[in-house]
Amino acid sequence: MSKEKIIVLSAVLVDVIGFGIVIPILPFYVSEFGASPLVITLVFATYSFFSFLSSPLLGALSDRIGRRPVMILSITSTAIGWMVFASAHSLWLLFLGRIIDGSAAGNFSTAQSYMVDIAKDEKERASNLGLVGAAFGVGFLLGPVLGGFLSKVSHSFPFWIAGGMAATNAVVAFFLLPETHHKRDTHRPMSFNPLAPLARAAQNHRLRPLYMTWSFFAFAFVTAQSVFALFVRDTFGFSAYHTGLAFSVVGIVVIMNQGFLLKKFWLARYSEPALEVIMLVVLAAGLLFIAAELLPLFFVGLLCLGTGQAVLRVVITSQASAATDPAKKGETIGILSALMSAYMVVAPVLSGSLYELNHLLPYLLSSALLLLGVYFALRFRRIAAAEATA
Repeated sequence: MSKEKIIVLSAVLVDVIGFGIVIPILPFYVSEFGASPLVITLVFATYSFFSFLSSPLLGALSDRIGRRPVMILSITSTAIGWMVFASAHSLWLLFLGRIIDGSAAGNFSTAQSYMVDIAKDEKERASNLGLVGAAFGVGFLLGPVLGGFLSKVSHSFPFWIAGGMAATNAVVAFFLLPETHHKRDTHRPMSFNPLAPLARAAQNHRLRPLYMTWSFFAFAFVTAQSVFALFVRDTFGFSAYHTGLAFSVVGIVVIMNQGFLLKKFWLARYSEPALEVIMLVVLAAGLLFIAAELLPLFFVGLLCLGTGQAVLRVVITSQASAATDPAKKGETIGILSALMSAYMVVAPVLSGSLYELNHLLPYLLSSALLLLGVYFALRFRRIAAAEATA
């Protein structure tokens, strides 16, 4: 493995470990401030709203000035955001911490752009994106377990550790992270309107079905994830520690798929468009298994969730970057990130409201949305097939 890959993957790993530490603990921590399930999901949505505004801009900025400075900026923002969050003594400071983090949230999408930059062909591009996903999975495996142990000190302690890890990561990235985007167009006009890239995405007839598939996946995934800690607490009596272990199970499945099975099994047997359809169905089934409220089926559902998201994220990102001008790959990946963030604004609020009505509703809705996404996946598959035969 090249030096560039090792450094980028290490930066992703440390960042995601910090993220994984706090995600299972966050609902419990925010609850200490007297927050209702709706307010807890609003804390998630605040970060996502500002990430939605910043992600396309950061992606376009990385196309213009390079991946390295954008990555360093994003990691630094994460460090400051988590430290403000950890030191909060009122709800408004919790929201401020998430605003700071979300205002420069481009860590993962910029890392994906790095790996696309250094890929020599289509197969290596998907493989490189799989490695980023595998690093993400390792972080989600280690982070929640570590977060569960750290939460025994206090619910705020994991956030201090996450902030410290991000600060260390920023320093290491400053001295060691290389620049991989050498064909920059520094003279191309750049709009600072955060909605401009999304407007261009809506006008892209070729990629629009792919963006729609991603949108249904994002909406469904975030809707289910937003109330996951509350669901397992109320349904199975899970503590913060047990919730962290559940996230770790998903992390193990993600690592297995993106680190090994993606290249040797999934991509060897199926085309990327076919995998879109398969994984949407797998995800829909997994959410229904979780909604069954039976512990054995719950773990089957976790297996489906880990497999479905691991493969689907890679194949959609790979196809989107393949169909994009090399000078605009960062913007395209940033658009995918922005769409995910947009639904992370809306979905948690909807999920929290539905959960208060009936705790199964978020999972039933998410399963239905994924099945709707199959239509657009099949549409994009037809477009790709038509272009191949033209």
